[in-house]
Amino acid sequence: MLTLLADLSYLYSPLNIFRYITFRSAMAAATALFFIFFFGPNIISALRIKQGKGQPIREDGPQSHLLTKKGTPTMGGLMILSGLIAATLLWANLRNYYVWIVLFVTASFGAIGFYDDYLKVTKQSHAGFSGKARLALEFVVAGVACYFLMKVGGENMSKLAIPMVKGYIGSLGTFFIVFGAFVIVAAGNCVNLTDGLDGLAIVPSMIAVGAFAIFAYLVGNSIFSNYLGVNYVAGVGELTIVCSAFIGAGLGFLWFNAPPAQIFMGDTGSLALGGLLGTVAVAVKQEFVLAIVGGLFVLEGASVIIQVAYFKATGKRIFLMAPIHHHFEQKGWKEPQIVIRFWIISFVLALTGLATLKLR
Repeated sequence: MLTLLADLSYLYSPLNIFRYITFRSAMAAATALFFIFFFGPNIISALRIKQGKGQPIREDGPQSHLLTKKGTPTMGGLMILSGLIAATLLWANLRNYYVWIVLFVTASFGAIGFYDDYLKVTKQSHAGFSGKARLALEFVVAGVACYFLMKVGGENMSKLAIPMVKGYIGSLGTFFIVFGAFVIVAAGNCVNLTDGLDGLAIVPSMIAVGAFAIFAYLVGNSIFSNYLGVNYVAGVGELTIVCSAFIGAGLGFLWFNAPPAQIFMGDTGSLALGGLLGTVAVAVKQEFVLAIVGGLFVLEGASVIIQVAYFKATGKRIFLMAPIHHHFEQKGWKEPQIVIRFWIISFVLALTGLATLKLR
C-alpha cells in the first residue's frame, strides 16, 4: 500500500513523504514499538500458560538466578520478531531484495532458536538442540543468504573493505559465501551467549543495530558515501527501515524485559538478532567494523572459547565462570551494575565504529 502511495506522489505531492527513508524509518520504529506494547501482555500470558515452569535455569550458574529467574517464561523473541516483521512489511520497500534477505536470515535463525527453546522448556533441560546440528543449519541459512547477496550486489559484494582504508582491498570471489556465512553465524551465536542477564543483550543489540542503520543509510546514498569515502552499495539504504523496526521492537521488549524480567527473549530472540546484525553488516560491506561496534558480543564469545580451550589444555579456568558477565557476578558485582556498565561499553564501541566513517 505504501509503495503505491509513493508511486502516486507525482499526482499529490504530500505523498512524496513516503519516499523518504528517514520518515519511513521513524514510522517503522514507532509501529514496532506500539505493536509490542499492544500485543506484548497477551503474548507473555500465553507463553506463561504454555510453558508452565518457564525457562530452565543453569544449576551451575549463580545461585541468585535460581531464586529470582526461575519460572520466568522464555521465547520472548517471538514478540520482537512479530513487531519487527510487521513494521518492516508495512514501511519498507518490498521490491528491495536486501530487505527480504535480511528478513530470511532473521526469521530462520529465530526458528532455529525457537526449536532450541522448545526442547529446553519441554524437557526442562538446559541442553536443548544439538550444538553441531544447530551450527550446521545456521551455516546453511547464512550461506544461502550470502549467495543471494552476491547475486543482488554484483561483483563488489564479494570484495573486502576494512576500516580507515578507502575503496576495496581485494576480492574473495565465491569464498565470500563462506566468509559472509561465518560473520553471520558468529554474530548470531555471540549475541546468544550475551543473553544471560535481564536487559543485557537487548540494549547492546539496539545500540549496534542503530549504528548499522546509520551505515546502511550512508552506504546506500551515493552522495554521502562519496563524500565520506565509503563504498557505495546501491539499495542497502532500505535496510535502515529494517534496523529501525528492530530498535522499536527492542524498546517494546525492554519494557517487559527490564529487571525483574517478565519474559526472556531466549534463543528465539538472541539468535535472530545476531543474525540480523551480521547480515546487515555483510550487506553494507562493513564486516570488520562489526567487530568494533559489536565488540561486547565478541568479548562474550571469546570468553567462552578461551575458557573451554584453556580448561581442556590445563584443567584450570581463567574466568570464574563464562560467559564473562557471569565472571563478574561471581566476583560480587550486582546484576544492574554489570548490565548498565556493559551498556556503556556498547555505546562507546558503537561510537568508535561510527568514527571510522571519517578516518579514511
